Amino acid sequence: MIVFAGILIVFAAVIGGFLIESGSLAALAQPAELLIIVGSALGAMMTANPFPHLARTARSIGKVFQTPVYTKDRYLTTLAMLYKVFHFARRHTSGALEDAVEEPRTSVLFTGYAKPDPEELDFICDTLRMSSFGSVSPTNLGSMIETDLEIRRTAAHGPVSSLEALADSLPGFGIVAAVLGVILSMGAMRDDPSKIGMRIASALIGTFTGILLAYGLVSPIAARIEKIEEAESAYYEMLGAGLAAFVKGAPAAIAVECARRAIPSEVRPDFEATEAACRTTGQTAQAAA
Repeated sequence: MIVFAGILIVFAAVIGGFLIESGSLAALAQPAELLIIVGSALGAMMTANPFPHLARTARSIGKVFQTPVYTKDRYLTTLAMLYKVFHFARRHTSGALEDAVEEPRTSVLFTGYAKPDPEELDFICDTLRMSSFGSVSPTNLGSMIETDLEIRRTAAHGPVSSLEALADSLPGFGIVAAVLGVILSMGAMRDDPSKIGMRIASALIGTFTGILLAYGLVSPIAARIEKIEEAESAYYEMLGAGLAAFVKGAPAAIAVECARRAIPSEVRPDFEATEAACRTTGQTAQAAA
């Protein structure tokens, strides 16, 4: 909701100030200028990025207008889930663990929790599968986890880079639209001076539109996406910290505490809440067993 409010404030402030100065909204309505600027910018973006990259950017833009996902409650639920998984792994054979994570979407280890993201399940279960093999050292597993996290961080920054490039290009395309308008104005020099003035004013709308879209819309959205992607990266780093501690032989409670310490402070559950959630999870698992 705050995103919509921010965008509304930007455009209300700009247009409101224009109206206070006795400007006319009709003068700002220049569909041809908008077509030149937005169409050219989107075309350039499509030229610069492959389709998978564009699809990820579109999904990232959609996240801007959604409720934040990685809240304190989400982290607490995930820590409890990790405790259940680690507790199971410590009390059963590697073969039993491998069977339990073979079909994670229907596994008893992940029931009773908010539906995890498929990528999240794959990240957890792939690591546990490698751990159950017994032939991969904890050091190598830790390196695999870190490599996976680094690739995720790099991929997450892709939409931000694309939108920042788009924001940088919009003022330039605004100048293109303005130059085209000036060309039309120069070709009509024999017309009435008032008409020529209107043509020049319309041409300048192109520069105005490009700058406003760049710094009032696209650039703030890119900054918002960067924060969203940073939150997602922090979530996976939390998972990685817990899994790395587990594969090195830490007890379930210690591995979960390692994961908790990796959570950003503003959304980190406190020790007592985490301990209570893990205790409840452990009692439920024992009752089910």
